[in-house]
Amino acid sequence: MKDFEGRVILVTGGASGLGAKIVELLAARGARVAIADYDIAAARMLAEEIDGAKAYQVDVTKSSDIDDVVASIVADFGRLDGAVNNAGIGGKLGSLHECSDENWAAVLSVNLNGVFYSARAEIRHFLTVGGGVIVNTASMAGLLAERGLPAYVSSKHGVIGLTKSIALDYGSAGIRCNAICPTFFETPMTGPMFADPGFQQMLKIRHPLGRAVTVNEVAESVVFLLSDQSSGMTGVSFQVDAGASVS
Repeated sequence: MKDFEGRVILVTGGASGLGAKIVELLAARGARVAIADYDIAAARMLAEEIDGAKAYQVDVTKSSDIDDVVASIVADFGRLDGAVNNAGIGGKLGSLHECSDENWAAVLSVNLNGVFYSARAEIRHFLTVGGGVIVNTASMAGLLAERGLPAYVSSKHGVIGLTKSIALDYGSAGIRCNAICPTFFETPMTGPMFADPGFQQMLKIRHPLGRAVTVNEVAESVVFLLSDQSSGMTGVSFQVDAGASVS
């Protein structure tokens, strides 16, 4: 099914993990994908494997970087129809009294400021063309607290608030904005956690489905939120959490 034929979609943090899977699924459905990542070598490597994709280097903590990337995408492809603001970091584990200024600033800078800068640049373009679609990567931790991650939890709660604000302010301009809220899923970065039997047992207990979700399940949900099939949805915190938030 080529339901994204002719559309151009930007994915930040698109070179690995969830971002790379989103890129793969979008390309398979006809989209031309702009892969934006701090790791330009990885982004270029992925772009070489995907027809119609192009790599861009970006530091989402710098507003000028994302402004320049959006301008470059429009110049290169002639359009921009949607965006997935996916770049993010976890930060260091520890309770609030152990959280350093540096850790707090780094996590908020990437996870919240980065989404703000990205969405602002995208919206400025979408306002000139009559609309667009944004999906922000939040987390189950944007709905619930996680022990030992005060900066991460705060940043993801902020992403959900920002998503709702965008939806309210720009719906009448044809701009939809939703957030994806996944639970744990396995990627090369989280692989060591998933190899721990204790972690696996926690997943079974905590999630009504008895497991975490897969990166493909999360990516498919992002693609759905970008698609016309979700045309009546905006401001939604879309939970892909194996039921964890109801337990």
